[in-house]
Amino acid sequence: MIDLSTEYLGLHLKNPLVASSSPLCENIDDIRRMEDAGVAAVVLHSLFEEQIMLQSQELNRYLLQGTERFAESLTYFPDLHTYKLGPEEYLENIGKAKEAVGIPIVGSLNGVSLGGWIRYAKFIEEAGADALEVNIYYLPTSLDRTSLDIEQAYIDLVRDVRERIQIPLAIKLSPYFTSLPHMAAQLEQAGADALVLFNRFYQPDLDLENLEVIPNLVLSTSQELRLRLRWVAILYGRLEVDMAVTGGVHTAEDVLKAIMAGAKVAMMTSALLTNGIEHLARISQDLRSWMEDHEYNSIRLMRGSLSQKSVADPAAFERANYMKVLQSYALRKP
Repeated sequence: MIDLSTEYLGLHLKNPLVASSSPLCENIDDIRRMEDAGVAAVVLHSLFEEQIMLQSQELNRYLLQGTERFAESLTYFPDLHTYKLGPEEYLENIGKAKEAVGIPIVGSLNGVSLGGWIRYAKFIEEAGADALEVNIYYLPTSLDRTSLDIEQAYIDLVRDVRERIQIPLAIKLSPYFTSLPHMAAQLEQAGADALVLFNRFYQPDLDLENLEVIPNLVLSTSQELRLRLRWVAILYGRLEVDMAVTGGVHTAEDVLKAIMAGAKVAMMTSALLTNGIEHLARISQDLRSWMEDHEYNSIRLMRGSLSQKSVADPAAFERANYMKVLQSYALRKP
């Protein structure tokens, strides 16, 4: 009997397949379809700090002030009223999702600053969410703000959220820290129960004909998985927090790599947008087939088997491998 079950955020999951936060997780019917296709848990689409602040109208007043003066300034900021679910509707949607399916539902907050919006962490808990994922999405642009300032803001935010809720807390991070292991340890001490690696920063493009900056969403590919594998493999066994991989998970092989690096779960969105929700069932079947062929009867047995602490050449995850890679490529050239 193949056992695909895993533990993540203190939750018993039937397999390591988790739908990451996306518009797909906003619709209750789609969440039902995901459950039917075999997903083990769903992270709801994010409730943004800006949406919560907009509810008080204070942010809206400052964002719109002066925009009528110049036509091009009307596009400086997104119209947050266009989001389908405001803060109150978001909380209602958690209850609806919990009633509709039997799998764990993880709420999602997206923000970076300390402030009144954090109170929604408690509201999400009270609405019935099994856990909370905080997506810290911040791009520093100030010349005056140091890396220490930014890291401390992350730690303070996690500590503040942790003090408000009892449910498990996951933190979704970017890879752009000078010392990611140290930062991970600091977040664990601040109260994080899991780390989700990594955030995907969407890069705008430039329209040369109209001389405009335009949004540009490019879905992930399996090639993006390597950065996640590297850091999960390095951190595995050195921290008590659970780790999740998100970004670049498209196939059963991608899931297996994530687990062997040390992740508890593998999260996906792009794969479902590209191949449909039913793709989950194919991945689940492929997982079972691979495990049968390679005589693994449990996900737990393979976790961390290819982490830095387990492989014969741990330097392969570090700089020492840099010269080997370049040399191997040179040797392959005709």
